[in-house]
Amino acid sequence: MSAYKTEQTVKTPFINLDAATGSFELRGKSIPENSVIFYKPMMEWLENYIQHPAAKTVLTIQLDYFNTSSSKCIVDLFKKLELISKNGKGEATINWLYNEEDEDMQEAGEDYQSIIKIPFQLVSFKKP
Repeated sequence: MSAYKTEQTVKTPFINLDAATGSFELRGKSIPENSVIFYKPMMEWLENYIQHPAAKTVLTIQLDYFNTSSSKCIVDLFKKLELISKNGKGEATINWLYNEEDEDMQEAGEDYQSIIKIPFQLVSFKKP
């Protein structure tokens, strides 16, 4: 299975989902005109991936900002990762990176952490 990748734009995040290694990355801003349309190809790719995932899947997510419609798509992404563990086909972990000065992103991560049923690490960093 090939990787799923999109380049970052002013309104959309960089996405790299590597099926071979189980290393997933999402970073930047997520404020597309239509989040459902933007994320649809990724969700379809994930449908195939969760059937035969890597033994360990690790999503590292570092968003500077996301809109409300992106939030729903992010939850959908997390729920797909939950299915990997739930189906007994592998392990999935989420690393939520946020600038230590960005309380909104910290709180968003805490909110997601409270509803997601797989390991979810909150990792703060200091912006140079």
